[in-house]
Amino acid sequence: MAYTTIDDPSAYFQIALYTGNQTARSITNDGNSDLQPDWIWDKNRNTSGYHHNAYDSSRGVGKQLRPNKDDAEISQAQGVTAFNSDGFSLGTDDSSNKTNSPYVAWQWKANGGTTSTNTAGTNIDTTVQANTTSGFSIMTYTGTGTDNDSLGHGLGAVPHVIAVKNRDEQNGWQVYHHKNTSSPETDYLNFNDNGATADDSDRWSDQAPSSTIITLGGNDGVSKANVKYVCYAWTEIQGYSKFGSYTGNGNADGAFIYTGFKPAWLMVKKTNEAEAWFIADSKRTPINPNDDILEANDSAAEGASTTLDLLSNGFKFRHENGNTTDDSYIYMAFAEHPFVSSKGVPCTAR
Repeated sequence: MAYTTIDDPSAYFQIALYTGNQTARSITNDGNSDLQPDWIWDKNRNTSGYHHNAYDSSRGVGKQLRPNKDDAEISQAQGVTAFNSDGFSLGTDDSSNKTNSPYVAWQWKANGGTTSTNTAGTNIDTTVQANTTSGFSIMTYTGTGTDNDSLGHGLGAVPHVIAVKNRDEQNGWQVYHHKNTSSPETDYLNFNDNGATADDSDRWSDQAPSSTIITLGGNDGVSKANVKYVCYAWTEIQGYSKFGSYTGNGNADGAFIYTGFKPAWLMVKKTNEAEAWFIADSKRTPINPNDDILEANDSAAEGASTTLDLLSNGFKFRHENGNTTDDSYIYMAFAEHPFVSSKGVPCTAR
């Protein structure tokens, strides 16, 4: 069996850097493959108070969510105005295009904006676009408010990370991670705050997701009657994505975490205590050490809140933040290059 089915991760995930000019313009990706993004997450890098912004092709252009906020969906006609064949277009809104400000845009491909109805769930029909090759699915649905209802995700494999957002009301991002605790289906985190893991059956009804469905509780954050939601779900793909956990060791020679690829993007969260969601990537900091950190739960500019190395086959922290002795952490990582391609070609370190 080949080590990976994805020799070129840029076909499914890319990072774009650009400088805002507050005029309508297009951003073109520069990866090996053309990428038409279906989920775009952007952030002003040097100005505190500018929020993270998220757009997807299922909800459509002009509909903005903020990963660091619990706000309802915002109508933003001058944000992302098009999902292009190799990038995206922007309008004049300064949250994504402020004059002379540097930005980063992280982009994932699902199914090119083509959706279908998935009826696998209980009492919830889902509008879904799934990419089974890269293990990513975007779902939109209307909640029922009934515990133990479920929705179909279309991945054909068990999701390892799930993020749900109430689009109509002020409510936090509800996050499931399969390595959060020994019983992750009983727990949840929020992208929009730095809090520790919370235990509550009303998010996932204490049921782990299956290869066809995600079970929901009756909490307003995941399934209030007649309220619109969006759900993003990922399953691990060897050599392309990894959603794991580790224990910190508290020193500058931090615990090495093997992913099986050179990470392009990494997000880490301490689960047993409050600490930020740290985001590093290989584009903003192309050489080690990587200390241009953004935090998913706040609007601060990037800074050296922690330091880490992105390696040919994983990552290693060089700072106590993200690596406190005996504390528990989860992470999400996507590849720049597999450690070994399907043809046996190894990856080199940075």
